[in-house]
Amino acid sequence: LQETAKPAGPGLDVTLPGRRRAAGRIHPITATAEAMKKILLGLGFSYDDYPDIESEYYNFDALNTPAWHPARDLHDTFYVGSGQLLRTHTTAFQARVMRASGGQVPIRAMTTGRCYRADDIDASHYPIFQQLDVFAVGRGFTMSDLRWTLTELAKGLFGPEAKLRFRPSYFPFTTPSAEVDVSCVVCRQQGCALCSRTGWLEVLGSGMMRPEVLRAGGLDPAKHQGFAFGIGVDRITMLRHQIHDIRLLYDNEEAFLRQF
Repeated sequence: LQETAKPAGPGLDVTLPGRRRAAGRIHPITATAEAMKKILLGLGFSYDDYPDIESEYYNFDALNTPAWHPARDLHDTFYVGSGQLLRTHTTAFQARVMRASGGQVPIRAMTTGRCYRADDIDASHYPIFQQLDVFAVGRGFTMSDLRWTLTELAKGLFGPEAKLRFRPSYFPFTTPSAEVDVSCVVCRQQGCALCSRTGWLEVLGSGMMRPEVLRAGGLDPAKHQGFAFGIGVDRITMLRHQIHDIRLLYDNEEAFLRQF
């Protein structure tokens, strides 16, 4: 019998073990967002996704920020068509939820996703960032309900020893409004470079919903009250993992992501 011709090149050793592909990992921003959602779902809030491309009405006007309002200057950025833009905050979902409810209260809702602003890139700013927005509307809601909700969220994220501090602030869509600080997760309020030796870290903005926002959602502010707060998921991720540069979260460097 004629010998079969052998293929050119090195032979294949079928006894060698195969090369396994490295298992993927959940991105730290996604993991943080899921942790926050899990805590709030346990407190009775419902979750839904909303589009990244939003109308001027829901992004601005329904949140008491008309075209002449000074607070709109920092957000008037990425327009993609007539009256459409890349949302500058997930707060734009509030009027949509209230209108969809048909006036049925209480409402406890949240969403999370990408937001877009024309920020210069540095260690703490990026044109794209992730935000979690939460609100509740019903009869008799007060700042005490807001504080309790935020306290439970902080303890779930940073541990049972986490403390909160409220500072008066201003937002067009809430009155009264407050910036909220959490006790430093690194130095335990002893003072360090991360908290600028103050023992506190600013994490979110919050407040009681303005009557204009409730009316835009089809609710009567004389009968209903609500509270709302928005959190930068990127900031919380950086605090939980002691990351000092937001750019690391978006560079997609494998050496960095393999740590999580």
